[in-house]
Amino acid sequence: MTAYIIRRLLWMIPLLLGVSIICFGMLKRAPGDQVTAIIAQSRTSGTIITADDREALRELYGLNKPIYQQYFDWLRIAVRGDFGYSTRLKQPVIDVLKPRLVNTVKLSGVAFIVTILIALPLGILSAVKQYSKLDYFLTTFNFVGISIPQFWLSLMLVYLFAVKLGWFPTGGMRDPYRDPGLWPAITDTVSHFVLPVISITLVGIAGYMRYQRAAMLEVIRQDYVRTARAKGLDERTVILKHAWRNALIPIITLMGYVFVILVEGSVVVENIYSWPGTGQLAVRSLNERDYPVVMAIVLLSATLILIGTLLSDILYAIVDPRVRYD
Repeated sequence: MTAYIIRRLLWMIPLLLGVSIICFGMLKRAPGDQVTAIIAQSRTSGTIITADDREALRELYGLNKPIYQQYFDWLRIAVRGDFGYSTRLKQPVIDVLKPRLVNTVKLSGVAFIVTILIALPLGILSAVKQYSKLDYFLTTFNFVGISIPQFWLSLMLVYLFAVKLGWFPTGGMRDPYRDPGLWPAITDTVSHFVLPVISITLVGIAGYMRYQRAAMLEVIRQDYVRTARAKGLDERTVILKHAWRNALIPIITLMGYVFVILVEGSVVVENIYSWPGTGQLAVRSLNERDYPVVMAIVLLSATLILIGTLLSDILYAIVDPRVRYD
């Protein structure tokens, strides 16, 4: 197992290089650059930028160099964990990314925990009660949950519960005018979490529950499950101890991408609810040609995808003793 993990970690190096080259090339081929964004901002503020100023800015950001030289300049500092400066916020990319990353982890972490606590038991229950009214209801919920676009669901929740009923705020993480004290801070934080978490979990529950139900239906028909019942074990022990452990393997595949979800968050939800996370940051950085921030987010996401798939393989071996890696 140790040798396998080391090989996988070494393979991450060329894969990450490939991802960074492709992403860097796509961003450079996209219309506009950092200087274009600066000129657009200056026109809005009434500042005049001459042709000489434009060339000076291109030289400052290294845009007058060949594209391969720009990439190697970026790579040289990126391997040290320094992704340069945000051209939009005039701050180091790491300083821009850290607070946004914390906010995304808070939202996505709560949403993921709620999703798992609800989806897995319902998936097991739907499989055990196959063809019952409960199963038909949960299956219908699955199809509806998977079919509803997340942006539409988020907008409807905002319209109904925030605009019409006024039960929850329309967006943000906190109310700057809330009353002082611990209890007002707790209630304000919870109220800001409710709608974004619901928007993420309703879609996630439908997906995880569907996979869990399919896996359980396949497992409970196996011979070893029938043997466990024939031995006189109670149904709870048969389902939870013998069947569910093997039905977890497909779910582990999905959980390999949890780290990506925790970091990237939901781009749609964060932008609709004005949640200051990495998803919102990525969209704003793309719109304003803040490519150093975009490269940092893409590289971080790619790293977490590779780590997530590696952890999935390791969890396979833990859950299923028959799986061994040489």
